[in-house]
Amino acid sequence: MQIDGVDQRIIASLVADARASYAEIGARVSLSAPAVKRRVDRLRAAGVIRGFTTVIDPAAVGWSTEAFVELYCTGRTTPTQITVAARRHPEVVAAYTVSGEADALVHLRAADIAHLEQALERLRAEPFVTSTRSMIVLSRLVDSPTVAPAPS
Repeated sequence: MQIDGVDQRIIASLVADARASYAEIGARVSLSAPAVKRRVDRLRAAGVIRGFTTVIDPAAVGWSTEAFVELYCTGRTTPTQITVAARRHPEVVAAYTVSGEADALVHLRAADIAHLEQALERLRAEPFVTSTRSMIVLSRLVDSPTVAPAPS
């Protein structure tokens, strides 16, 4: 799919505020509301825009402790097995397969250190996990929920 400068500005507007109306976005990109809607529909149909969501401040809901956990797994563990296991744990924010010594990197978020320890113990209990290495986040320096193209 070809994405032009107007599409990029529409995407950037939606990233900044997914609740903006088509008329508001149209005013920013010099299009009518129906024209913006057609472009957004096209971007959604092509899979460029996968959905709209609410971004919650974890500290505001009491989950301000977080860690990154390297998972070391048994020899034939598949990404699908890691995905299924990660989804069983509500504290898992994201999980990735990675290059290097670890097999996967898991981002955990919890209410406090005790909660984080419980989540980590449950994650370690997965049958394919042989060991873990954890890094607790001290402060967030950059926190961007998604990447948007720079407005033209």
